[in-house]
Amino acid sequence: MLNKTGCFLLAFIFFFTVNTLAQRQMENLGRGLVAVRKSANAVFVSWRILGTDPDDIAFNLYAKSGNETEQKLNPHPLSQGTNFTDMNVNTGSDRHYVVKPIIKGLEQSASQAFTLAANTPVRQYLTVPLKTPAGYTPNDASVGDLDGDGEYEIILHQTGRSRDNASDGFTDPPIFQAYKLDGTFLWEINLGKNIREGAHYTQFMVYDLDGDGLAEFACKTADGTVDGKGRVIGDANKDYRNPEGKILDGPEYFTIFSGKTGAALATTPYIPGRGNIGAWGGKGGNGKNDHSGNRVDRFTACIAYLDGIHPSVVMGRGYYGRIVLAAWDWRNGKLSSRWVFDTKNGANPYSGMGNHNLTVADVDHDGKDEIVFGAMCVDDNGKGLYTTGLRHGDAMHVTDLDPERPGLEVFGVHEIEEGTKGPGAALYDAQTGEILWHGADDEDVGRGVADNIDNSRTGAQMWWTGSNGLFDIKGNRIGEEPKSANFLIYWDADLSRELLDGNHIDKYNYGRLLTADGALANNGTKATPVLSADILGDWREELILRAADNQSLRIYTTIIPTEYRNYTLMHDPQYRLSIAWQNVGYNQPPHTGFYFGHGMKMAPKPHVVLVDPKK
Repeated sequence: MLNKTGCFLLAFIFFFTVNTLAQRQMENLGRGLVAVRKSANAVFVSWRILGTDPDDIAFNLYAKSGNETEQKLNPHPLSQGTNFTDMNVNTGSDRHYVVKPIIKGLEQSASQAFTLAANTPVRQYLTVPLKTPAGYTPNDASVGDLDGDGEYEIILHQTGRSRDNASDGFTDPPIFQAYKLDGTFLWEINLGKNIREGAHYTQFMVYDLDGDGLAEFACKTADGTVDGKGRVIGDANKDYRNPEGKILDGPEYFTIFSGKTGAALATTPYIPGRGNIGAWGGKGGNGKNDHSGNRVDRFTACIAYLDGIHPSVVMGRGYYGRIVLAAWDWRNGKLSSRWVFDTKNGANPYSGMGNHNLTVADVDHDGKDEIVFGAMCVDDNGKGLYTTGLRHGDAMHVTDLDPERPGLEVFGVHEIEEGTKGPGAALYDAQTGEILWHGADDEDVGRGVADNIDNSRTGAQMWWTGSNGLFDIKGNRIGEEPKSANFLIYWDADLSRELLDGNHIDKYNYGRLLTADGALANNGTKATPVLSADILGDWREELILRAADNQSLRIYTTIIPTEYRNYTLMHDPQYRLSIAWQNVGYNQPPHTGFYFGHGMKMAPKPHVVLVDPKK
């Protein structure tokens, strides 16, 4: 047992370590001011606190209609929730809003203005008009500050005819488009006929990779890819599609594009190449080689701060058998390989332990990120940290699920393939891989979720399809199984999370909070959003869906007042990286790097430095 001196020393070491971590480069966001008409004469307005703002920051909100003089709406500084309901609004003219921070009693400069157009109908979403190509459908999206104005732009994957890896048939070329939130079209990239369309083929990353304040766009490319300036990568005349529509020959590339213009900035051979097509796993987990192109073309990707300061992009291939993750740095106009993790063959204990998705978190608290990939974890140096041996799975969640124990936890579900047994759902320590709880033994579980959804309990709850109950993080059954095991969203006035499934949001044990009539989710039975992220307003999350006619996106934002305040979730590094990988494979909801929910302590200040693109 430690004496007082030992306890003090440990506390000092922890304090010193936490407070001397390097500062990560992060987006220099504006206030994200947004206003939507809540009723015939009421407007709901909300805005951001930044991760670098002082805890006691307050705000004044100003508005004017038409040519009227600007009026302050709040009689006293707003020092609780960063939202306000503007009453008795004239609906017949434009309404302009700005917010001004108050720091140490001094009012600061005004935010970028938000204009609510005259006669805007009562609705809680913004419309982003699209230039959807004929025969295409808006699919997954990501966000980044492409032009350095402090607000997000949308990068949208437009999908035409697509095929699963296991299915034969030709597909349409994947297309990516960039838009400002007002619908201003920025650029289009067409990946060409030598990139197959489907959920497992094209994973795209949007992030400021070189610290200049402008986000880049990165993905796998091939001969015939056309960048945002109309320039062709490789040989435009090559066609490597075989009679089954698969692409199992020809060069493969990795390209960094300018987020501002869509121009290709650097292209290099993709790591890893196909190699032995039969070495990427058997069709049924029985060890037989798969030469159909199913297992070899299972791709993943993420962004990670591998040095604790600068983001790196990690491109992956494989998860049923051989697994390769390749880390790249984009610095000063040059693309370089950082490291390559390769399980090589089935004798490696990491082989076959990947997921249809992955996440990034600092699991060992050294300020650098690890990649949690299903039943395995790769350290920031590209070496395997541990594997649980729990097999491949479709869904997982990483955050501080149990605030009573130190560190982060991982909850995931796992498949039972031919010849395998084990838990269908499990919770394990994110740093060591120690299994803390398991259930659904020898069951094949496809979906599962863990987070704080019960606003009467502290700590996360977990459930999965067929769980026949809601369980606390110790494995005790505490309630009925929620109606969905899909996505999550912060939407109402409390700190617990709500259930997002398809085009509706529900409160556990309460009922429906939102039905987005006229809007649709994506990806078939997965019913996932175009994107769900804290891209506007206060710390609650926005829901982006496609309109039923595929000609616009709708950005739904909450109109529920809250007195809780928190800096934007996008300034929590783990959450921000979650938004970057949300589009990968079977999309998963984002999580913070600390416990967020009922009974939480004040969120820890992020160790970030905001990059000013003007410098």
